[in-house]
Amino acid sequence: MRKILIRSGISPLDVYEADYMIDKNSIGGNVGNLIYAYSIYRALWTEDIEIVPDYYKINHNEADYINENYECYVIPLADAFRKTFVGELRGYTKLIKKLKIPVVVIGVGLSAPFEPELNEGFPFDEDVKRFVSAVLEKSNIIGVRGQITADYLTKLGFREGVDHEVIGCPSMYAFGRNLKIRETNITKDSMIAVNSSLLSPKKVLDFITKSMNEYPNYYFIPQWRKEMMLTYAGHTEIASKSAKIKSYPAKMSDPAYMNNRVRYFLNAPTWIDFMKEVDLSFGARLHGNITATIAGTPSLIIPKDARMRELAEYHKLTSLWWQDISENTKLEEVIQSVDFSSPEQPHAKNFEHFINFLNKNNLKHVYEDNFDLKEVPLDDKLEKITLLPPIEPISGIEFDELINRLEKFDKVRNNIKGRQISKIENKYKNKIKKQSEKIKHLEGTLNRKSVRLALNTANKLRIKK
Repeated sequence: MRKILIRSGISPLDVYEADYMIDKNSIGGNVGNLIYAYSIYRALWTEDIEIVPDYYKINHNEADYINENYECYVIPLADAFRKTFVGELRGYTKLIKKLKIPVVVIGVGLSAPFEPELNEGFPFDEDVKRFVSAVLEKSNIIGVRGQITADYLTKLGFREGVDHEVIGCPSMYAFGRNLKIRETNITKDSMIAVNSSLLSPKKVLDFITKSMNEYPNYYFIPQWRKEMMLTYAGHTEIASKSAKIKSYPAKMSDPAYMNNRVRYFLNAPTWIDFMKEVDLSFGARLHGNITATIAGTPSLIIPKDARMRELAEYHKLTSLWWQDISENTKLEEVIQSVDFSSPEQPHAKNFEHFINFLNKNNLKHVYEDNFDLKEVPLDDKLEKITLLPPIEPISGIEFDELINRLEKFDKVRNNIKGRQISKIENKYKNKIKKQSEKIKHLEGTLNRKSVRLALNTANKLRIKK
């Protein structure tokens, strides 16, 4: 069986309990990562190719092992061009330079404000240049998420259409070329899926909270790992950092949690299936609403930054710009004014462009003979396993299960603290080591300078005599 290595914290066939996923951070900090990874697994997992997750490990010392065991390394990325991801970019650059197999980056994006100033540049520009250059030595072209990212790479000197091209978000192609948003009659009793982000402007958060109150049959779908901890064990770290923001379900006493109106998903298929049952999804999360879209459910996204904006524009996601929201904006009126079928319009063309991108990089996929394929090898494999349901809030479960969760989470929390302490200790050890090396270097330099000064002084005295 041929094998492809993929950047992923979990395989769709891995069935892990919530406490394990929290401990190992299998979602990469945000469960939305599971959606676009799932789409790539589904497209590339053929009858004779197995897709193996790297579990987010970046170790250049494993380059020889990767070269010997895999025929390609596929790296799906979200907004990886950002300050907080520089360490990972450097790690990947170092690893990729040692690899001899093809390396294909699928769907990378820039993290920037809603109206980015590309001409001003970013602190991570040089790291992005080195990363992109390393990847292009191992593949034919890089796929970026939207036009803003494409313009950014062009500013850095890379050629659009040659070095990089816009392919959108792979998650939109999870089920191939066909996309159909079903018509629903949305009333006050309709089942609504709500998502939100603390990074959104206050008026967006206020609008989302107000809309939740207007549609009581809602389910809040959080995505952060910290929210996974909150849902699973009542962990309140997210609440302490959002004390000033009232319009967000950030603590166990919030109505969404206390009324058992929160669902945290542990895998892509059950999330997608849940979205097929709701009448509408809306909010400020990209994959919270893309998941609804690929499930055929009407969705309304409120882009808050460049990464969401460029994807909303490319895929024509039904959107509400945050600047257009006021205290008088009502979800009911927005629903009546938007076109929920708009993502259908560019989808077939975008999908075919995505497949062409895979072909350019010589990636074998399930759609080679049929763009309208509905059943794929991964589907058969998933039917043979039992996926776990979403996590319900700890406030709404039986006492025995509550105790079980708390005991497990106590171990997880100790593991996380232990790793954090080790990381800090290693950081200071490295700093001390570097300072010691610097001191030795300076001492050597000073000694050489002292010798030269003494010789020069001696020579001058000799000449004078």
